[in-house]
Amino acid sequence: MLRPENLKRATTALPFLAHAPAELLRDFLREASIHAVPAGAQIFAEGDECNTIAVLLSGVVRVFKIGETGREITLYRFEQGESCILTANCILGNRQFPAIAMVERDAEAIVIPATAFRDWVNRYQPWRDYVFDLLSRRLASVMAVVDEVAFRRMDARIADFLARRLSPSASSLRITHQEIAAELGTSREVVSRILEDFRASRLIETGRGTIMLLDHAGLLRRARAM
Repeated sequence: MLRPENLKRATTALPFLAHAPAELLRDFLREASIHAVPAGAQIFAEGDECNTIAVLLSGVVRVFKIGETGREITLYRFEQGESCILTANCILGNRQFPAIAMVERDAEAIVIPATAFRDWVNRYQPWRDYVFDLLSRRLASVMAVVDEVAFRRMDARIADFLARRLSPSASSLRITHQEIAAELGTSREVVSRILEDFRASRLIETGRGTIMLLDHAGLLRRARAM
């Protein structure tokens, strides 16, 4: 049960609650609860049943797949006001969770039972609109991942990954080759080879678990290479 004093926090994450029908607010207060989840906690593993769904008040959750070879690829992340579309799909379609969801940064979440979530989609237009908008936006981001993996060169993807995280004002990044590989769905060896090429081209400098920016414009050019 959600305490009334926490409704304001919930409304910050879900603005449509400010104008929601009284019946939805009543059900929301009765069914929802707030839970803290530390970084590193696994929310779902592949094959799990989805008995609840979480809407984040704070923190970040990463959703990813691990292939038969052990390689990882990030499908998406969700943050404040967002939820996991794979969980929603599992609940609405009575399916098992097809990936892994793990807390990347300490999170607080509004947790809603699957039965209530499904019932609200059927009964309340504002909740249905929120879920369908979430599904639409996240599907677009997952399609972008598919496009990247299928059609874009790995050196361009790694250059783009670094260029978005490095800038003249934030010129170093603490990250390992394995973490980049897991993010982009490739092997550590491929990442190491490409980063060595970037280093030889004086785009970056590398240290133990650290990448330092030397030429941001050059990274952007590599990111745009066909």
